[in-house]
Amino acid sequence: MKRVFDGVFRDKNRLFTISFENGEYREWNPYHSKLAAAILNGLKTMPIKKGSHVLYLGAAQGNTPSFVSDIVGKQGYVICVEISEKAMEELIPLCERRENMVPVLGDANKPEGYSEYLEDIDVIYQDVAQPNQARILLKNTKYLKKGRYALLCIKARSVDVAKQPKKVFEEQIKELEKALQVMEIVNLEPFEKDHVLVVCRKL
Repeated sequence: MKRVFDGVFRDKNRLFTISFENGEYREWNPYHSKLAAAILNGLKTMPIKKGSHVLYLGAAQGNTPSFVSDIVGKQGYVICVEISEKAMEELIPLCERRENMVPVLGDANKPEGYSEYLEDIDVIYQDVAQPNQARILLKNTKYLKKGRYALLCIKARSVDVAKQPKKVFEEQIKELEKALQVMEIVNLEPFEKDHVLVVCRKL
């Protein structure tokens, strides 16, 4: 087992974290998590680490947020923003088992609705299937201090199904560059089709 990042371990083509709940190795499936897919595809910049305060936009039922919870550990926390009340039915019990996860029913387009949680965020991670993905991230990074990081999963088909994914990625990244420094872009195939993970830093 080889440590690849703080709290993330690799055995050949399998990734693991150490479970917040029981302290055992827990396998992280890249077909179910875009962050795991990015790591296996060679991600170099991983700002999420032990003690990080993470704002997670688009938490859904909490699969990837739970692995982020493993990484940040008891010294960190994950603010899990999700707009779907149905998804919250599964997210809330998960957060009850993990003291470092906080469920927030909210719209990532309107960060003022959960701004009380945004005083000391180190990393924003966004996985939201909306056409204005870059704009949503920029609204939220207004609360981020200079030098801190944001990770955005761009889903080309959610932005514009008629355009070539490469063109969509270029347009979204150009939007990000208005306020952020793009550090790294990782294609997520074969785990996710027409997706990239973009790592940014606030200037």
